[in-house]
Amino acid sequence: MARASSDAAVAERLTAPVSAPAAHLVLPIRGMTCATCAKRVEAALAALPGVRASVNLVGEQAEISFDPARTAPGAFAPAIENAGYDVPRETRELAISGMTCATCAGRVEQALNGVPGVGHAAVNLASEKAFVEAPPGVVSAAALIAAIEGAGYGARLVTGEADRDRAIVEEERQRFRRETWRMLAAMGLSAPLLSPMLSVPLSPWLALLLASVVQLGFGARCYRAAWKALRAGTGNMDLLVALGTSAAYAYSLYGVLVHAIIGAPATLYFEAAAVVIALVMLGKWLEARAKRSTTAAIRALMALRPERARVEQEGREVEVPLAAVAVGDIVVVRPGERLPVDGVVRAGASDVDESLLTGESLPVSKRSGDKVTGGAINGSGLLRIETTAVGKHSTLARIIALVEHAQMAKAPVQRLVDRVAALFVPVVLAIALAAFLVWWLAAGDFGGGVIAAVSVMVIACPCALGLATPAALMVGTGAAARAGILIRDADALERAHAVDLVALDKTGTLTEGRPAMTDIVPHGIAAPDLLRRVAAA
Repeated sequence: MARASSDAAVAERLTAPVSAPAAHLVLPIRGMTCATCAKRVEAALAALPGVRASVNLVGEQAEISFDPARTAPGAFAPAIENAGYDVPRETRELAISGMTCATCAGRVEQALNGVPGVGHAAVNLASEKAFVEAPPGVVSAAALIAAIEGAGYGARLVTGEADRDRAIVEEERQRFRRETWRMLAAMGLSAPLLSPMLSVPLSPWLALLLASVVQLGFGARCYRAAWKALRAGTGNMDLLVALGTSAAYAYSLYGVLVHAIIGAPATLYFEAAAVVIALVMLGKWLEARAKRSTTAAIRALMALRPERARVEQEGREVEVPLAAVAVGDIVVVRPGERLPVDGVVRAGASDVDESLLTGESLPVSKRSGDKVTGGAINGSGLLRIETTAVGKHSTLARIIALVEHAQMAKAPVQRLVDRVAALFVPVVLAIALAAFLVWWLAAGDFGGGVIAAVSVMVIACPCALGLATPAALMVGTGAAARAGILIRDADALERAHAVDLVALDKTGTLTEGRPAMTDIVPHGIAAPDLLRRVAAA
C-alpha cells in the first residue's frame, strides 16, 4: 500500500505542470541498463524545483524542461550523479589575454570554476589558455567569457582546428614582434639614464623627459593590470612593479622640482624606475620567445595535416578544404601525397609511410579493406579511401590535443607554486611597508625608507615564480613531442626523473623514422666501387 502511494506520488510529480518552464536542455547520460534506471534518473531530475524530465533509455539522454529562475542548469549533472549515473563532459578551450603572473591565472581559474555547471577549469599562464570541462549544453561560451571579463581579463573561444591554427601562429608572430619593439625602445630610452654612474652628467630635465616616456608610456600596461587586480580585490606582479617604480619616479620628480625652485641638491632615482620597467619589457620578450619555441612541436604536428582533400563527387574528383570532408566521403590520394583523413581503403594498393605513428621507417603495404591514418605519406599507388574520422576525431588531431593537454596540465609542484603565489603579493607589500617605516621612523631617513620599500617591491616580482614551472612543462612536452615521445600528463613528466630503466617488449619500435646504412661488407669489389654502382642503380 505504501509502495503504491509512493509510485503515485512520483507519477504525480512527473506529470504535474511545471510553472512557466522557459528553457530546454538535452543531457547525455551513461550507466543506465534498464527501464528502472531511466525512472530513477527521471525522479532525481523531477525532484529539482521547476523541472520536468523525460529520459530515453535507448538514446541514453534526458530531455529536460526547466525554469531557470528556480533551478540553474548546473544542478542537473550532480543530481544524476547522486542517483548513481554518469554525465559525460565536454572540454572547451579558451584563449586568455591580459594575464601577467600566477595570481592572474589563479583568479581566472577561480572565476571559471565559479560558473554554474563547470566541473573543472585549468588555466596555464605560459600558454595563456584555459580548458573548461562541463556537461554538453549546460554552460554557454558567453557565460565563460563573461566570467573571465568580469575578473578583468579578455577571452575568446577557440572553436575549431582552423581557428586554433591561425590563432597559434598569428598571435605568436604579432606578440613577438610587438614585444621586440617595446623592449628595444624601453632599453634605448633607459640607457642614457645610467650615464651618471659612468661619471657622465645628465640634465635633470632630460632625465625627467626620458623617464616619463618609459614610466607613463611603456609602464602603462603595468598600471592597467594593477588597476584590474585592485578592482578585483587582489594583487599581482604588476601591482608591485607599478607601486615600486611609481614611488621612485615620484620621489625623483619631487627632487627635480625642489632643485628647480630653491636650488637644493637632489638625489634622483629615475634610472631605477626606468630600468625596472625596461627589464619587465625584456622579461615579456623572453616570455614571448619561449612560448614561440614551446609550441613548435604542435606546429610541426599541424604541418602533417593537409589543408585540402580530393573528394569523389558524382563520378568526378573535386578538391575541397579539409573541413568540408565528411564521414563516408571517398577521398582520392595520389602517389607521394599525405593522407588527409583517417579511413579505410576501398580501391587501390600502395605502400604507406606511417612513421609519424609507429616510428617504423619501412612503409606498410595497404590494400582494400585496410585502415589508414591521416598524415601518413602515400607511396607509389593511387588510393581511394572511405573517410571514417575527420576534424578533432582524427588520430592526428587527438595526438595534437594530447600534447596540448599535457602542456596545460598542472604538476603537483605547480599547484604548490600557485598557492604560494596567491599569498606572495600581500606578504611582499607588508615587508616593503615595514622596511619604509623602519628607515623613516627609526633612522629618520625618509628618502632611504622610500628606496628600501621600492627595492623590496621591484626585486620581489613573482614573474619567475608563476611562469617557470608551466614554461618548463611546456618546453619538456614540446621537446619530447619533437623526439617522437608523447607525454599524457604533467604528473608523468615530473615522475620521469626517477626512471632508471625502460623495458620494451618485442613489438616495441624505437627508430629514427628513416633507414640508414651502418656497415659495408664488399665481396670481390672495393667499397668505393660498390657504393658508386649502388648509387647508379
